[in-house]
Amino acid sequence: MNLAEQYIQIRKYSEKICAPLATEDYVVQPIVDVSPPKWHLGHTTWFFETFLLKPHAIGYQEYDENYNYVFNSYYETVGNRVIRTDRGNLSRPSVADIYKYRTYVDEAMVRFLNKPINGELKELIDLGFNHEQQHQELLITDIKYILGNNPLFPAYDKDWETDSSKISETELITIEEGVYEIGYQGDAFHFDNELNRHKVYLNTFSISSNLINNAEYLEFIEAGGYQNFNYWHAEGWDWVKTNQISAPMYWHLIDGEWFNYTFSGLQKLDKSQILTHVSYYEAYAFASWKGMRLPTEFEWEIAAKHFDWGQRWEWTESAYLPYPGFSKAPGAIGEYNGKFMVNQKVLRGASAATPENHSRITYRNFFHPNLRWQFTGIRLVK
Repeated sequence: MNLAEQYIQIRKYSEKICAPLATEDYVVQPIVDVSPPKWHLGHTTWFFETFLLKPHAIGYQEYDENYNYVFNSYYETVGNRVIRTDRGNLSRPSVADIYKYRTYVDEAMVRFLNKPINGELKELIDLGFNHEQQHQELLITDIKYILGNNPLFPAYDKDWETDSSKISETELITIEEGVYEIGYQGDAFHFDNELNRHKVYLNTFSISSNLINNAEYLEFIEAGGYQNFNYWHAEGWDWVKTNQISAPMYWHLIDGEWFNYTFSGLQKLDKSQILTHVSYYEAYAFASWKGMRLPTEFEWEIAAKHFDWGQRWEWTESAYLPYPGFSKAPGAIGEYNGKFMVNQKVLRGASAATPENHSRITYRNFFHPNLRWQFTGIRLVK
């Protein structure tokens, strides 16, 4: 598959994700962390226009000069932008306008990609592909939040499945102490935060072969886990009390029975399914209640080849920090990861919402510890 074909395949998948939506669904922004679906469609298009077409495609005419202000996310180098909390106020450009914008940029990109591409430009194109795939996952999780907080709990797609693997019997996998190498090695695409490859020393540890499921977490709830401060960090306990948290996101106790919102609508809780939509605070508290802990990201990376991963983003005990020798690229591209290396936790793996071919064992995802709208889960260590 050549670059133009890869481009079209990735771009079409974003639109496929949005196909079940009503026009009104495209505009909603319930909270700051959730962007309207139409903004994702516009922003990913802006990325290709801004970083590839405008500087590198001879004769390219910008679609609309106002779109830089509307669809820039956090790139200070590129200029002013609509603040994140105001994305839901953008009734214009319309959904139809944004699809026209995508068509215009797609046609220009295909012409551009069918010409000879040098190595440095190929890296930038790969970044654009992976950037759109990141937003495809955000589209799925944002759509779930939008519909899951609608009082009618409407279904998104009754054929969309969040769990495709069967959980085998859980066992503890022991990894012996030693010096191990961490970080990306190779010539394929990777993000800058996966570098540089370096050595770490790990003590002996044992890690669970499976993620925690709903039944196991329900035991924590029924044992009073959300009422006992002993299991929580002080900040996590404040979060529980301030926000009146008593269960994972999308769980609802109705007439004494647990339900949760899925892409098929509100359903009775399937206790056998892998737990999802928990914060780091909840993951830590559950581990504490079990007399265990979460893995560090280095333990996870070394152990991951011994178990199946990819159904949930797995919280780790590691702060999101630069690896030794990390350096930011010059210009706007250098803003992609490095500027966020503070006050966040690393998650490893992938999730049921992660696009195909967009995961690897060295991938470092990162979120603030209170966030749980992504497909997050728990794996324990002792």
